[in-house]
Amino acid sequence: MSETGIGARVQRLEDRRFITGRGRYTDDINRPGQAHAYFLRSPHPHARIRAIDIADAETAPGVVAIFTGRDIKKFAPDSDDLLDEDIGGLICGWMIHSKDGSPMKAGAHPALAKDVVRYVGDHVAVVVAETLRQAQDAAERIVVDYEELPSVTHTAKARDAGQPEVHEGIARNTVFEWELGDKAGTEAAFGTAAHVTTIDLTNNRLVPNPMEPRAAIGEYEEGDDAFTLHTTSQNPHVARLIISAFVGLAPEHKLRVVAPDVGGGFGSKIFVYAEEVICLWAARRLKRPVKWASDRTEAFLCDAHGRDHVTRAQLATDRDGRITGLRVHTIANLGAYLSTFASSVPTYLYATLLSGQYAIPAIYAEVDAVYTNTAPVDAYRGAGRPEATFVVERLVEVAAREIGMDPVAFRRKNFVTSFPHQTPVIMAYDAGDYDAALTKALSLHDYDGYAGRKAESRAAGKLRGIGFSAYIEACGIAPSQAVGSLGAGVGLWESAEVRVNPTGNIEVLTGSHSHGQGHETTFAQLVSHRLGVPIETVKIVHGDTDKVQFGMGTYGSRSGAVGMSAINKALEKIVAKGKKVAAHVMEASEGDIEFKDGQFRVAGTDKSLAFGDMALQAYIAHKFSGQDLEPGLKEGAFWDPTNFTFPAGVHICELEIDPETGVTTIERWTAVDDFGNVINPMIVEGQVHGGIAQGVGQALLEGAHYDAEGQLVTASFMDYCMPRAHDFPTFEVGMTVTECPSNPLGMKGCGEAGAIAAPPAVINALTEALGHENVAMPATPAAIWKAAQGLQRMAAE
Repeated sequence: MSETGIGARVQRLEDRRFITGRGRYTDDINRPGQAHAYFLRSPHPHARIRAIDIADAETAPGVVAIFTGRDIKKFAPDSDDLLDEDIGGLICGWMIHSKDGSPMKAGAHPALAKDVVRYVGDHVAVVVAETLRQAQDAAERIVVDYEELPSVTHTAKARDAGQPEVHEGIARNTVFEWELGDKAGTEAAFGTAAHVTTIDLTNNRLVPNPMEPRAAIGEYEEGDDAFTLHTTSQNPHVARLIISAFVGLAPEHKLRVVAPDVGGGFGSKIFVYAEEVICLWAARRLKRPVKWASDRTEAFLCDAHGRDHVTRAQLATDRDGRITGLRVHTIANLGAYLSTFASSVPTYLYATLLSGQYAIPAIYAEVDAVYTNTAPVDAYRGAGRPEATFVVERLVEVAAREIGMDPVAFRRKNFVTSFPHQTPVIMAYDAGDYDAALTKALSLHDYDGYAGRKAESRAAGKLRGIGFSAYIEACGIAPSQAVGSLGAGVGLWESAEVRVNPTGNIEVLTGSHSHGQGHETTFAQLVSHRLGVPIETVKIVHGDTDKVQFGMGTYGSRSGAVGMSAINKALEKIVAKGKKVAAHVMEASEGDIEFKDGQFRVAGTDKSLAFGDMALQAYIAHKFSGQDLEPGLKEGAFWDPTNFTFPAGVHICELEIDPETGVTTIERWTAVDDFGNVINPMIVEGQVHGGIAQGVGQALLEGAHYDAEGQLVTASFMDYCMPRAHDFPTFEVGMTVTECPSNPLGMKGCGEAGAIAAPPAVINALTEALGHENVAMPATPAAIWKAAQGLQRMAAE
């Protein structure tokens, strides 16, 4: 292993600019002559817009223009005139069909509300002014005549008779009633079960809260009739595609989307939002750049939220403790509108993982997706996989306790042990060793010493608990044929282009996008390893649709397995052409050229040519004969894998409860993960740490809550509690390796694992400590105090 190649713990190359304040984020960019946009948002969860009076606001200092939903029309071709036709609304790109075969009910999602607002924060009007403060001041002078309408915010009650319709004509607020699995076979398994475990779960709604709030700058170049959008996006090419093809602002070749440094996304920046569309539209209308930057309150109100499931789940077991069946009914809250990938999250990213790491013969899942008068819900770190793991791992833990079996032994008895393994819910696991991860985790955690530590806590008046989470996820969201058959509107391959300059330095253009994962380091490590060149000679280019031909962005832990596989394929083409160039220069047969450690050699001789020298010769081209070899050295590739990847592992949480205060302290955390081959262990460990922190945040602290009047009462960090460093111990992180067979690098993906594994590990530990299962997320100190006091009263009685 080289000092900078695959497997090396290379410090992140991009961090120098980040920690010295030299990053370039969207809000750092200011365009000549730009104006500032501020959105007037609905204070009501559901209301009819009778009228909007902007007369007073238009006279406010600095105001350039004010637009409402009735103004947002399409432009006439080759003209600045507005047509009567509205621009296209925002779309959901994944079609789901109900169990009766009918397509999902997609309510209209305009960029600015025209007649009805459907959640607190819905876009009512936009003020464009010379400064942001002037735009904000003017917005306060807009008078909107609202007719308040009844609203519904409760996930479990949205389908009840008598509830108001979020979208007129969509009965019972139901987007779809979907199913997956073998209903008859599952019913038969439950009919003969020796024991049935039943649990009711709520997977709490979360606000993603990336460090950098969203921002957008729309520009219009009148001479070229072309647009540029600078935006905080995880997939700029998909943003361009949607805004071009569905919103209809401009053809793709007339729209450039640039996503510079992005300060975190966690899924919330995958989607196309109204603010991006309006900034572009207004830039053309006003003939000047229009900039918008979200504040944190807007982020709480309007960024797509995550999770929000209400589930009843049952597990059937035989007399020997083997699982024979699983059935699940979930109500999934999708908010007021269908966000870009919302429909896929509680269906094909959720129910297809309900087998977990276990050989379950029969599974049947039903998912009812509902509209409510709340912010849209879409992918958030893990996207469906955390929800599935929470169901499975809580069921497994409770079932083991009910039948009196050690939870470790129960898991081992039911693990999948041979591969490939076809689950009853579509997924075919290709490689893994689940028992190896469990065994290693138990050793690292000192599981044998747990009983002694529990006794010590009891003597000190504390409650100690231990919880397990044996998770699995489907990553590398990619196989185009597979996702197409499941309703995806796009293929999910990835692209790359490798450009070798005459002096031997290298530019890699990737369709993946980095928003904190360290791609500029790990991608360069791959290039350094494959070509035998210094890592500092490699530059990674991403996030600009005018530079990168096309790409599908970053989400679903796909950048390694899919994005790097595309780079690897392009590198193979570079080496192949390099051999041709070297053969010409060294006057040898191409078949005799070997390449290793950055050197092209003629086999059996001392003739060699360094990679950089070969690159120069490729451009000089003096040695090329005829037309058999083109000058230059640039190759591109697309990679479309044959399967998802299946990272898996075991996390163990050991915690202590102070029953007098309800404060939970995590004393130990052990994570053993199988990510396949790892490029940079240091970066991977950091991803695991961050994921655990987010998962623990969900379990103990975070929860977005709407009251009965539809107001988000957790709309700031005063009310929405985020985890801090002092909430965690030092993590014990280990790895096992089974290579993934569906990509040439043997990688599986690591970015979401911690967030998937952590919530059930925490809740399993809490319930073990308390001795009962009635603990919901977030398990705040107040909730745990009540639970602990109940125990103390029972003990006293």
